[in-house]
Amino acid sequence: MSKTKNYCYGFCFLVSITINILFSINLYVGGGDKKQDESSVGLSWSTKAAAEAEYVASISCSGHGRAYLDGSIYEGEPICECYDCYVGADCAELSPGCAADANSGDPIFMEPFWMQNAADSAVVISGWHRMSYRYADYTTMSIELEKYIRKMHSIVGNAVTEGRYLVFGIGSTQLLNAAVYALSSENSSTPSNVLASIPFYSIYKAQTMFFNSENFQFEGDTNSWQSNNSTNNMDVVEFVTSPNNPDGELKTSVLGGKTIYDHAYFWPHFTPITGPSDHDLMIFTLSKLTGHAGTRFGWAVIKDKDVYEKVLNYISVADLGISKDTQLRVLKLLKKAVEGDGKPIFEFAYNKMRDRWERLSSVFSKSTRFSIQQRHPLHCNFFNETRLPSPAYAWVKCEREEESDCGAVLEAGNIKGRSGSIFSAKDRYVRLSLIKSQDDFELLLQRLTELVSLENSGVETM
Repeated sequence: MSKTKNYCYGFCFLVSITINILFSINLYVGGGDKKQDESSVGLSWSTKAAAEAEYVASISCSGHGRAYLDGSIYEGEPICECYDCYVGADCAELSPGCAADANSGDPIFMEPFWMQNAADSAVVISGWHRMSYRYADYTTMSIELEKYIRKMHSIVGNAVTEGRYLVFGIGSTQLLNAAVYALSSENSSTPSNVLASIPFYSIYKAQTMFFNSENFQFEGDTNSWQSNNSTNNMDVVEFVTSPNNPDGELKTSVLGGKTIYDHAYFWPHFTPITGPSDHDLMIFTLSKLTGHAGTRFGWAVIKDKDVYEKVLNYISVADLGISKDTQLRVLKLLKKAVEGDGKPIFEFAYNKMRDRWERLSSVFSKSTRFSIQQRHPLHCNFFNETRLPSPAYAWVKCEREEESDCGAVLEAGNIKGRSGSIFSAKDRYVRLSLIKSQDDFELLLQRLTELVSLENSGVETM
């Protein structure tokens, strides 16, 4: 009897080992295939959605445009949306004499990075994804997304977030006015004065005037205002844009009171990160970090709890929070962006911008008629080396005294820019965007080269 039991135990032990070996082989060999081929784990409803996305993404548009799932359809097929100056069914034809459009701040220069990382950045959303206004914890902001935003700042070293509050907004644009609302005095007999230093981003003035609040009003340039007023008995809210839009300068507060630090461009591909920003209210945007301007997502980092609650209340009243679909997409993008401690995405973006600035500077170095802002090297803690800034925009100045409308001068050379007066500066200046697609940049460089060549040959364009 004892021998029979021992035999049974031995047999069962042998069978157990065999099953575990087979299971391990399936897990570590077959399981690897399953990770690569998700259809093997029984995908059902997502298969069609993935196939549609893959099909549209495979439409090449000759590399001069893109087809989209939500784009136009012709005879049942998605059609190409061509980049500026390209036409035709597949965007293969360049329009002769087309003007180089360097007006908008569309950050399409990041598109190749995301195409190279398609699998890690794609999102498939079920039809029933996050149908509620709120998350399970009764908030409107994803805890996981907040964690990755803080992680990104920690990796880059561009902002102090420990012990600070975060609020999400529809791009940084919504948060800018939410911040003005939060910092303005509600009980004062006179409205708070909103100020910025020339040249400044036009949305500060436009948005403050548009909302026409009894609690705040736009009063213009900080330096002019300071020379005519005493800050001791006046209530002011100052916008500080650093790096600045349009000229890329690192700015600090002029008045030293209540400030809103707009850090849209405070990332290693635009400027050396000399240290973390440690201000009471700082605003960032996804569009200039990853290039996803169309996702419309930004966040504020706030020290004071009362200010945080006012900004949060503004977002809640305006929109009941930010789209859950948007937050999921941003989370996916940031998970990719923080890989390798951020080096892959920031090295890609910086190399793009550095190359554009080197080529642009070479063209302007041959001109006495036009100049661009000077750039000064700084030590970047993120890259651990001294580098020149590579701003998103060239701030072009027409040097000839008679050419006071620089926008008109460039337009005569088939170049569209944004005039200085839009930034409350003189029209002797024009902002040219350097962050659009490669096609846009190449055409801009071609038009600028032609303009400078005419100058050197003694031919006038006006």
